[in-house]
Amino acid sequence: MRLAYFDCPSGAAGDMIMGALVDGGVPFETLQAELEKLRLPGFTLARREVMKGVFRATKIDVHVHGQYAEAPGHTHSHPARNLGAILELIGASGLPDPVKEKATRIFRRLGEAEARVHGTSVDEVHFHEVGAVDAIVDVTGACIGLHLLGVDALHCSALPLGGGFVAGAHGRMAAPAPGTAELLKGFPVVDTGVKRELVTPTGAAILTTLAAGAGAMPAMTVEAVGYGAGDMDLETPNVVRVFLGRADGPAGRETIVQVETTVDDMQPQLWEAVMERLFESGALDVYLTPVTMKKSRPGIVLTALCAPERVTELSRVLFAESPTIGVRWTAYQRERLDRELITLATAYGPVPFKVSRLSGRVVTVTPEFTEIRRIAKEKGLTAREVLDQARADGRKLLQP
Repeated sequence: MRLAYFDCPSGAAGDMIMGALVDGGVPFETLQAELEKLRLPGFTLARREVMKGVFRATKIDVHVHGQYAEAPGHTHSHPARNLGAILELIGASGLPDPVKEKATRIFRRLGEAEARVHGTSVDEVHFHEVGAVDAIVDVTGACIGLHLLGVDALHCSALPLGGGFVAGAHGRMAAPAPGTAELLKGFPVVDTGVKRELVTPTGAAILTTLAAGAGAMPAMTVEAVGYGAGDMDLETPNVVRVFLGRADGPAGRETIVQVETTVDDMQPQLWEAVMERLFESGALDVYLTPVTMKKSRPGIVLTALCAPERVTELSRVLFAESPTIGVRWTAYQRERLDRELITLATAYGPVPFKVSRLSGRVVTVTPEFTEIRRIAKEKGLTAREVLDQARADGRKLLQP
């Protein structure tokens, strides 16, 4: 498994991520050729080497020209695109499907964050800065770079919040910008004391959407290191550093978020609907725990596990479907095995199995229970009998 770990001591922006990937081995000419498949007019890409403190780094510049460039003295002159226009542009491009899928997820999260901040729907959000030509190039270029390097999983350090004020299409506002702050929910952050905008909306969206894990660097054999430079000059070198390498063990660490709420005034029949909605909204697991609350009232703690980018959506489900007035969440690190779903021949015919491996060795072979129940009912057998036989057949087929 090929890993990328982004170390972001001075923050992150889309162009810094692109620069780090090019410095780490992405051929610049290939990146340019792939970006042309967007058929997005009004930009050229340039590369140069710069010094940030004592570090040599690659700076990627997106030069926007013609009617798409900012007018002198204006912070916002390019056309504001809505999410649908951006997704249509990506979908109609000649880019590989994995690149399209990643870029689409990133822009959807940007749309959800902006909608949350401005109190509107995703369809009604009009992007300003993040809908500009350079922002589209930054996001798509980062996805192209990861694809060209064959990265299977992205990991990231905690991100510095920054501070002070920034100017944007909606006027002067505190850093991090509201959209950036929304994207960072459920993601580890640190305060380094620097009063500048250290993480941009595109940088936050790329890393928080694609990161399988955040915090400590996962165990890996490092094969390349790349440095991407930012625009600002800070007291510490303003670079993003990416470590590229391979992990020979399990799929590695990833960040998940545990979302919880405690309820003591809900009809029991409604829990089924709540759990269904949570799974539909991206929950990895949901379970209920009986507890005794204040005044000795019996209550229920609902716990849902999800990826960091799903916290807002799951919280909305809980507020809409239950009488709770508060939701809490905590980020956790977890280690998981490589897994796949395959169909194997058994004494009762083909059955889908979940197979997990540790360092390439099969450790669990679990048949899908819905299929086991179907076979048992069809053949007049007990589910336990069919399950035991299917497990034995599956292990026999997969053992070396």
